[in-house]
Amino acid sequence: MGFRAYIVEDSVTIRDNLKEALKELADVEALGEADTEQEGKDWLLSHAEQWDIAIVDLFLREGSGLNVLEACRRRRPQQKMVVLSNHATREIRWRCAQLGADAVFDKSTEIDALMTWCRREQQRRATAGGVTEPGGAGARSGLH
Repeated sequence: MGFRAYIVEDSVTIRDNLKEALKELADVEALGEADTEQEGKDWLLSHAEQWDIAIVDLFLREGSGLNVLEACRRRRPQQKMVVLSNHATREIRWRCAQLGADAVFDKSTEIDALMTWCRREQQRRATAGGVTEPGGAGARSGLH
């Protein structure tokens, strides 16, 4: 079974394109979406057993993706938090890592890298029998 993703992104066009790419290129099913910080936090925390990966933009219609990351710091070890942003500077990548992001990708240049990362995480999970260790090999691989 592929990953189950929740997307926190305020652009409908980006959300729709991302859902299609995830499904076709990485075997990732989008469970739902939010366009504000509060909606994203509420769903992720109240459906903790349902998602494998959350893909979060930093600049939302209301609030910040950084706060979504922080709210999900105590997630299950096998759950992954990924940032997809147009503002993936070195400083932003560092801050996201501090808040528990497993990877950070630039929307304009690293969509293929995100798809590859998703496939690798699924392979890693399958090899580990469905369980990954917190901070395991490659846990911060996308923070380049």
